[in-house]
Parts: sequence; C-alpha cells; structure tokens
Amino acid sequence: MAESQTSQGDVHPHPYIPRDLHLPGYVPSSLSQSNILSVFASFFLILFALTWIFSGRLKKTKVDRLLIFWWAFTGLTHLILEGYFVFTPEFFKDNTSFHLAESWKEYSKGDSRYAARDAGIVTVEILTALLEGPASLLAVYAIATGKSYSYILQFAISLGQLYGIAVYYITAILGGDNFSTNSFYYYAYFIGANVPWIVIPSIISIRCWRKIVAAFQVQSQTKKTKVR
Repeated sequence: MAESQTSQGDVHPHPYIPRDLHLPGYVPSSLSQSNILSVFASFFLILFALTWIFSGRLKKTKVDRLLIFWWAFTGLTHLILEGYFVFTPEFFKDNTSFHLAESWKEYSKGDSRYAARDAGIVTVEILTALLEGPASLLAVYAIATGKSYSYILQFAISLGQLYGIAVYYITAILGGDNFSTNSFYYYAYFIGANVPWIVIPSIISIRCWRKIVAAFQVQSQTKKTKVR
C-alpha cells in the first residue's frame, strides 16, 4: 500500500500529513535520513572546530568562544538552509538529489507546512533568513573584535529567534497541530530540532540583559560620584 494517497496530477504519492495535501510534481527523496543527518552533523563539527581554533587565537574566554560558534552556526543555518527554502518554493520537485532540497523534503515529514508553503511559515523564514542570518554573522564579528554593541545585538537577535519560535508553534497549534507524518517525526523534527533555538537564545538573552543592566549601573554610579 502506498504511504499516502496521490493527489490528482501528482506523479508520486507523498509521505506527508494531511494525506490529501496537493503537491503536483512531487519527487520522492533519494537520500536516506542517515545521509542527510550525517552531512548536517559533519557541518556542525567542522564549524565548531574552525571557530574554536579561530577564537582561541584571539585569546577569547570559553564563553565567548562558544558564542562565536553558536552565532556562526545559527547565522549560516539561517542564510543557507532557511534561505534556500525561502527562494525555492518547489523544493519537493527536485530530482537532482541536491542536499538542501532533500533536507527540506525530510524535515517536512515533521512539519508538512514547509512542503505546503504555508504563508505563516514563509513569513517567519523570510525574516529569519534575511534579517537574523546576517545579524548573527555580525554578532560573530562583534564578539571577536570586542565591539561595544555586542550585547545589545545578541539580545536583539535572541529575542527575534524566540519570537519566531513562538509564532512557529502557536500557528501550528491554531492550525490543528497535525502536520507530522508520525510521532517520531513530531518529536524528533518538530520539537527536537527546534529546542536549541528556545534554550540557547533564552540563556543568551538573560546573560546579555544582565551585562547591559550592570553596565548602566556602573555608569549611574560614576555619575553620582562625579556629582558628589
């Protein structure tokens, strides 16, 4: 039995929910899940090694070195992976085994709104790719060079990421929260793949808030001392 019903005009049945989702010209994935995830894991490890070595030469603290990696990772993810989604509306038709297209075909098993080109998802991804992507790479530069705007920039990007995640989940709930092929993809992709963009931006926001408040307290104390 086919994994799903074939919509009129479709060449292949798709594996997404709802089963009657109309994806004319859909081409099944040619890369395995392990292949897709191994490339992503390799990118993660190589980038970590490069940023760790680079930041070590700059004599940065361990926290700053981890932040440089995070902002490089999240910035490139926004620009490359999510940017591809934004500018390739029919990735599900790709028959070249292009890795980015295959990645979105795979992720859509956890959230078919990507394959369906849901307006809310597209809006969030446009803002994420075009604004948060470049801003994240700017944060790498700001931390590496010790710029004064580093904390406020990180704080702003983190709030943007948290806002995007909130919209992502709220729209899913309002839409019925039934976009995953099965419970594995729901928890592995829809939930698991997005947890880092909840936890890490939350931690960074709190840290930056404290740094900014502390800086203003010092400034306030300095002014009071001068007045006296």
